[in-house]
Amino acid sequence: MDWYRDLGNAALGKASVVVAIGNFDGFHLGHQQLIKTLKVRSKELSLKSTVVTFEPHPQTYFQPDVRLSRLSSVREKLELFRDYGVERVIALRFNEQLASLSAEDFVRKYLVESLSASHVVVGYDFGFGAGRSGTAEDLQALGDAYGFGVSRVAAVSIDGEKIGSTRVREVLQSGDLALAARLLGRPYAISGRVLYGDQRGRTWGFPTANLLVERHNPPLRGVFAVEVGGVEEGLLPGVANLGFRPTVGGDRLLLEVHLINFSGTFYGDRVRVIFRKRIRAETKFDSFDALKDQIHKDTQAAAAWLTENPPTV
Repeated sequence: MDWYRDLGNAALGKASVVVAIGNFDGFHLGHQQLIKTLKVRSKELSLKSTVVTFEPHPQTYFQPDVRLSRLSSVREKLELFRDYGVERVIALRFNEQLASLSAEDFVRKYLVESLSASHVVVGYDFGFGAGRSGTAEDLQALGDAYGFGVSRVAAVSIDGEKIGSTRVREVLQSGDLALAARLLGRPYAISGRVLYGDQRGRTWGFPTANLLVERHNPPLRGVFAVEVGGVEEGLLPGVANLGFRPTVGGDRLLLEVHLINFSGTFYGDRVRVIFRKRIRAETKFDSFDALKDQIHKDTQAAAAWLTENPPTV
């Protein structure tokens, strides 16, 4: 899969393509249906499948003082696109110039002149152009005028409610990881590189693999039963704290993972932490001894739950 940061660096050539447009934060079941439609149209037309997404997230651009909880980092989205067989991804830089384009100017500049789109796939609630003034119906009319087809993918629902990134964030905030997994089509996970920490956990007998996650600010907090993948040993059970570590005066959002019955280290390695069950909320304890006692209890609880609920894949 090829990916490009903006169109200026993209070796696009003159061939027409089929394009899917969206933010794709979390890559939930609705997004997956959109990509499946993209692949069907690409196969029918014998054209390359191309995803156009935006970075930073438009909400971050319009509300810079509000920290958006991102469900997936750019790298995680790219890995998911690759796994679904997308051939090319273009991440447009969402800035003032892009935000101020009218709906027709966006279509003409990007879809027609830059990409030579033969067909465009969008979600049921697609909006584009300055102030999201353009609708899916407007895109269809512009497609008729400029000579490309449009597929509008219907909403995907679970339990009678449409799936969207906002719903996934709210479900994760509530701690319902089982429902989140249903909405995503997979357990929620965070990937990142293991950093050196303050080694406090190691001195307590609970060494941790630490991932700095404050940049994309995942929506969930607390203590969790997890599994860690991306390592030679396969899928390893663990207990994780995602939060600010109030008992030790932490000031950065950190994901700390203690691997159960494992003594190795992964410093510098990229791992994938899969969230299986929320055990409790993050708590500030009165003493380090109280915290150590609770970590021991959390580890036992996570080990017991993971033994009774092994991974299905």
